[in-house]
Amino acid sequence: MSVNLKPEQKYELITRNLQEVLGGEEILKILKERDLKLYWGTAPTGKPHIGYYVPMSKIADFLAAGVEVTILLADIHAFLDNMKAPLDLVKFRTKYYEVLIKTLLESIGVPIDKLKFIIGSSYQLTEKYNMDNYRLCATVTEHDAKKAGAEVVKQVESALLSGLLYPGLQALDEEYLGVDAQFGGVDQRKIFVFAEKYLPHLGFKKRAHLMNPMVPGLAGSKMSSSDPDSKIDLLDDAATVSRKLKKSFCEEGNIKDNGVLSFVKSVLFPLRSHNGNTPSFVIKCDEKHGGNVTEYTNYQSLEDDFRDKKVHPGDLKAAVTEAINNLLEPIRKKWENDLEFQKLTDQAYPELKKIVKKKESKKHNQTPSANNLEKPIDVSRLDIRVAKIIKAEIHQNNPNSYVSTVDVGDASGIPRTVVSGLASYIPLEQMQDRYVLAVCNLKSGKFQGIESRAMLLAASSLDGNTIELLDPPAESEIGEAIVFEGYGSAERDGEILNPKTKIFEKIAENFKINKEGVATFKDTLFKTSKGVVTVKTLKEGTIR
Repeated sequence: MSVNLKPEQKYELITRNLQEVLGGEEILKILKERDLKLYWGTAPTGKPHIGYYVPMSKIADFLAAGVEVTILLADIHAFLDNMKAPLDLVKFRTKYYEVLIKTLLESIGVPIDKLKFIIGSSYQLTEKYNMDNYRLCATVTEHDAKKAGAEVVKQVESALLSGLLYPGLQALDEEYLGVDAQFGGVDQRKIFVFAEKYLPHLGFKKRAHLMNPMVPGLAGSKMSSSDPDSKIDLLDDAATVSRKLKKSFCEEGNIKDNGVLSFVKSVLFPLRSHNGNTPSFVIKCDEKHGGNVTEYTNYQSLEDDFRDKKVHPGDLKAAVTEAINNLLEPIRKKWENDLEFQKLTDQAYPELKKIVKKKESKKHNQTPSANNLEKPIDVSRLDIRVAKIIKAEIHQNNPNSYVSTVDVGDASGIPRTVVSGLASYIPLEQMQDRYVLAVCNLKSGKFQGIESRAMLLAASSLDGNTIELLDPPAESEIGEAIVFEGYGSAERDGEILNPKTKIFEKIAENFKINKEGVATFKDTLFKTSKGVVTVKTLKEGTIR
């Protein structure tokens, strides 16, 4: 197709549906001389979800325009981004991403023989690359490095140095991959501007940058691998897809932050218009809504009808559910028929394998006592969540204790009452309106006459004289589970731990605050989707 296109037509195809283009004139100039060279990078951390169809649909456009596309599997970046992928899992996740992305592209008819896949560590560990990184570090200010990574690298109060290196490495990738442009989401804009500013300082040319809009997740916020309610996994079965779509945010007439509608706009219509085809998206109304069938050949008409309440959210969800299941079915079949693919999935995400086994054992109607005997004594038994203290006051029967009203994100929306013996260590004003960590699956009990329905986690100095509450990363969501790489997690409606078993005490023996002030279990970091859990001042201590 690209052979018959003029430079202006190629440019139109390359830039369609993008939110922003930096350096568009340079791209058009290159297209008048030769084909464009471009790269898109992804860090192999959480499992890829349907949000990956958004960049893939653009990559299909690039290939149709004759662009030489490189996909960077950024394994070093994955480790540096708040250590979201530990080194022992990075190699498996990198391979998993490659296999899954290739399968996804093949499922939508994109010829992968025209693509080049490169693993970041294949050149990022070389002497030359590292020397250029040192040269870059000698010119970049801390302010600019932190600002560049603000939208991409998880921001925490006690930031790791790795987060400051991340933007510079991404900028250097443009030079080492030999491309004319980099493609990414608009959340990468600050890194792209950083690259345009600093690469010339090293004598390298400034590249162009192409930016996709950010597609809201099913919950109405950014689609995220770490939020299971905001995204659909590429290997989710049809029933799971249907369940997640039914729960998704899709308010009648509301076209803002509507993840269902945005997926139609960013993925379904572009994919159905490839190779000059006229896109078609069919809405079948439920009988109670009239039972009529409407075919849309452009997205704007659909959006207008939804805004004007001519399309019911339930009918839109049903149509999108069918479309997504059609997209995912080739990927599911590939996985079901490929034992190596299945093995690779288990190697890349061993914690998910533990969860599946746990669910399967429940299906076989094992007794609670038998299940408990098989469960490990580790953090997979604890339901630890980000919580918020709404208010705290001195216990009426004990001046050394606080009684707090705490929102732990329960589905009921009702806060829990929590009694904690912290009044001798933490001033009352510091207990108000703050985010904390709460253990939510301990059996409730009365303390000085008041029932406590959770436990707040606090750090203690080695001498026991200083106690601080644990701090989840900024912007963590209330109710978000604390995760531990390599371990499963307790289900919200699962096991309640009886104090008599001393299971919590045995697990907590391995809770520590490390030298960086980060909370750990056996050297595994406490983490949310926004980063690691820390304490404000303590360096080395215990957690209780």
